[in-house]
Amino acid sequence: MSYKYVTLEKNNRIAIVRFDRGHEMNALSVDLMKELLEVARSFEGDTETNAIILTGNGKNFTAGFDLKDAALKERMDAGMMDKREMLRVGPRMCQAWEDLEPMTIAAIDGYCIGGGVALSVALDMRIASKGAQFYVPEIKNGMNMSWQSVPRMVNLMGPARTKQISIIADIVPATEALSWGLIEEISQTESAFDLALEYARKIADRPPLPVRMIKQGANVAAKALNHATSYMDIDQYALATESDDYAEGIRAFIDKRPPEFKGR
Repeated sequence: MSYKYVTLEKNNRIAIVRFDRGHEMNALSVDLMKELLEVARSFEGDTETNAIILTGNGKNFTAGFDLKDAALKERMDAGMMDKREMLRVGPRMCQAWEDLEPMTIAAIDGYCIGGGVALSVALDMRIASKGAQFYVPEIKNGMNMSWQSVPRMVNLMGPARTKQISIIADIVPATEALSWGLIEEISQTESAFDLALEYARKIADRPPLPVRMIKQGANVAAKALNHATSYMDIDQYALATESDDYAEGIRAFIDKRPPEFKGR
């Protein structure tokens, strides 16, 4: 299958998935997220692949969901039932990547923002370039962090750091992300890909069945309650988008000014 924004190559038990919107910041559109969902599902029944690397355009992993995407207006104008269905694209994409049986590695260059963080924490490992920066600014736009990513971040960083990155919402450089537990390794070069490939090759050399069994056991142990604590986040997000603060946050983002929230 061919894709507009995503390329897939396989070799020696390793698959490499690259996504590129065609502009530097590499923001996630609804169409791109649907392609990433389809690519993840394409590995169903694949008994050959041991490791999958997911990476962006080489400059940035992704600037997160594109707030200028035409689908956003369609979502805002929709009724609640249709809106809830539209909002499922992001969480379905993340869940599809989390559910993969091979080991998954995010190779993160440049900015990893919002939905990019949500996608990366759904994978098994995160390798960052030394210049990578992590940022969860949803709250500054009047939104809650969703896509069922909060418990995944808690699994990695604990509750305090999860609240810090999601509520205080400062930019976190790679060195801090490493100390927090958000990522596992930092490449000493400008690109994270070579180090990610080094790990993928080690995984590819391991026997496939134990790789999958160990991954499944670790995930069940760490994530058994994740769905129970996040199944409502689509509805929480939908509620937040009905608020005056959300409208103000989006206007402020587009106008490039600080928002003025009033709790309405």
